[in-house]
Amino acid sequence: MPASSPVRPSPRTAANITPDHRMTMVTTRGPSGRATLLGTGAIALWSVLAVLTALAGDLPPFQMTAVTFGIGGLLLALANLVQGRGFALYRQPAAAWAVGLGGLFGYHALYFTALTAAPPAEASLVCYLWPLLIVVGSALLPGERLRPLHVLGALLGLGGVAFLLGPKAQFSLDAMGGYLAALAAAVTWAAYSLASRRFAAVPSAIVAGYALGTAVLAAAAHLLFETWVWPAGAGAWAALAGLGLGPVGAAFLLWDIGMKRGNPRLLGALAYAAPLASTLILIATGKAEASLGILVACLAITLGAILAGRKG
Repeated sequence: MPASSPVRPSPRTAANITPDHRMTMVTTRGPSGRATLLGTGAIALWSVLAVLTALAGDLPPFQMTAVTFGIGGLLLALANLVQGRGFALYRQPAAAWAVGLGGLFGYHALYFTALTAAPPAEASLVCYLWPLLIVVGSALLPGERLRPLHVLGALLGLGGVAFLLGPKAQFSLDAMGGYLAALAAAVTWAAYSLASRRFAAVPSAIVAGYALGTAVLAAAAHLLFETWVWPAGAGAWAALAGLGLGPVGAAFLLWDIGMKRGNPRLLGALAYAAPLASTLILIATGKAEASLGILVACLAITLGAILAGRKG
């Protein structure tokens, strides 16, 4: 999406605007193509989540969450310090912290609950309603318009994911609790993503604090519900570091930038490419087999992104 042209202040007004205020005017006005591009970087990083998780080994979910978010949060916090952002960065409204921690930790806690109470394929399919919810929910954001083609695009993306996971899915009423947890996870992540736009004045660098807070909460959940399992060797630790650096670190920073200043409809539809790209990576590494369903999913997700990305 092309970036919107910023409003040019008059010379008299411009003389009274600090450099920081000028930057705010340029970067927060309207959907930005650059911010959307950065948001797609998060989707690309999430596509390697499955293969890195497999390389990390069979670790308890909250333990893995605590370790990876701890690594990611520390790296992001270090980057903030190097760039001259002090502790004042983290003095943000309580509502912003509630949204950030509720989104990151809440989503993962609900998703892990779903995986323990329902078969993984079905739980994942229900959870992947969140991109559709983002596309539909974007109509509630200032300056955004939703048209039937946008919804159709998101539904095509969901259909593509269904082709990937559908053959394995056998929904059962016995797992209803797990499905509800997966639905709650989808709603939580969509709400977090859309609410980020409401806090556009909060710097995206605050994600470092969200990640560290999530690590602390996940560590507490691990101590309550799980037993520590040592990663099996240097390869597993390298995979955990890779998760913290990319899918669990930089990805959430890029996603925050994209949702605050980019095109939420397009990002929501493009998010369906993550499970497809993840499957293709698993095929390339010999951990999955190619099929006609993958080709159909690719076409559906691509067409869906084109439709959802059209201007309202």
